[in-house]
Amino acid sequence: MIFTMLGVRRMFEEHIIRRIRWYIRRLYSWFLNLLMQSYWDEIEDCKVKVFDKLSEKAEKVLEIGIGSGPNIRYYAASNANLTLYGLDPNPKMKKYARKSASKAGFKHKSFRFKQGVGEAIPLKDNSVDAVVATLVLCSVSDVTQTLKEIKRVLRPGGVFIFLEHVAAKDGSMFRRLQKLLDPLQQRLADGCHLTRNTRECILKAGFSGGVEIETYSMCSFPWITRPHIYGLAYN
Repeated sequence: MIFTMLGVRRMFEEHIIRRIRWYIRRLYSWFLNLLMQSYWDEIEDCKVKVFDKLSEKAEKVLEIGIGSGPNIRYYAASNANLTLYGLDPNPKMKKYARKSASKAGFKHKSFRFKQGVGEAIPLKDNSVDAVVATLVLCSVSDVTQTLKEIKRVLRPGGVFIFLEHVAAKDGSMFRRLQKLLDPLQQRLADGCHLTRNTRECILKAGFSGGVEIETYSMCSFPWITRPHIYGLAYN
């Protein structure tokens, strides 16, 4: 009887702990979203600029890290005949991304979800007209390999469109602070790195058609990700 009571008590305590952790995660998510709202509002302008670069001639487009599809609405005005491939490592995102695609006016066959990672894109060589990545290269495990894969799937003359937060200037106090907070950022933000030299990686990737990069400093929270870049790289 004593052992039974101890077992019940232990189960009850574990249940309470799980519930407390669940509430803490919910509270953290709510608080973070509240703080991040100004950032999402500000980055909207950058996203509009990025997606305005998508040519009407681009009929097959791959978006890396599509998630639940927050960017899908930007594609609607570019080309009525566009086929969008959405790549994400999480298969559970498929139903959410497809819902976003349907809401944006995509026909069922015009949106194709692909489970996978940027380091090993499950598409054939020279198979898409454009690749899009927004706030993704900060989180992939290997930026160089991801860029190689992007070049591989892009047809000759295709374009890579990107928007990323990047490391601050070498030697600056801001960069030192990013380096200090980077381990915590990776744990809290699903592997997101603060100190990646994504600009240099894109420039060194060997896009034969050239690279156009603009810089932008976010004023909103989280200030630690203030340096951003966006632009085009031509295959």
